[in-house]
Amino acid sequence: MEQRLQKILSGAGICSRRAAERLLEEGRVTVNGRTAQLGEKADPECDEIIVDGRRIGGHERTMTIMLNKPAGVVTTMHDERGRRSVADLVQQCPVRVLPVGRLDQYSEGLLLLSNDGELIHQLTHPRHEITKWYEVTVRGDERGIPRLAQPMVIEGYRIRPAEVKTRNRLDNGDWVLSIGIHEGRNRQIRRMCAQCGLRVIRLKRVAEGGLTLDPGLAPGKWRELTGEELRLLAGDE
Repeated sequence: MEQRLQKILSGAGICSRRAAERLLEEGRVTVNGRTAQLGEKADPECDEIIVDGRRIGGHERTMTIMLNKPAGVVTTMHDERGRRSVADLVQQCPVRVLPVGRLDQYSEGLLLLSNDGELIHQLTHPRHEITKWYEVTVRGDERGIPRLAQPMVIEGYRIRPAEVKTRNRLDNGDWVLSIGIHEGRNRQIRRMCAQCGLRVIRLKRVAEGGLTLDPGLAPGKWRELTGEELRLLAGDE
């Protein structure tokens, strides 16, 4: 069935509809070998739709992978500044996948990438309230730790109170915390800690929506999710 290309691209998890419009305006989308125009329609089951040299739609299989992102890697599929990105780590993935949400450059741990548009929407839309858990090492006045679980405003936005558990104190005086958040706004945990007089030394995402980072997955490595893990993310269990 024919649909507007913007809808096809967003539904395939390539990008948002607004970003799809930019791709079309920049001439980066072709349909059956011809540069597509904004507002054009196509049938993803019959037409060859290519974005930046990669085919989408058709019979490309749906795939979601777990990446153990190392610190120092940016969460983007193309970095104009030439920094190492997650695209460099998933080059061997047989289908085009996109990051589901973000981890900032200096954070590490569980990052999902997928070409399943429905799953991407479910995991990133605020109304679904997917809880993400982080292992956070902080330095500073320990009296700021209880404040992390209190309501606070970040850049004019009142965030929901985080779940905070103190795990242990290191020999150098740093604290290791488990922090669960729902919104996942830009650098949210780092900004929360700064407001409470704490400095983040290390930030690692360890769980998302019931899915836990595979302890056997080395930094920089990825694997496809199992059927059971996909059901966990979908909330079927």
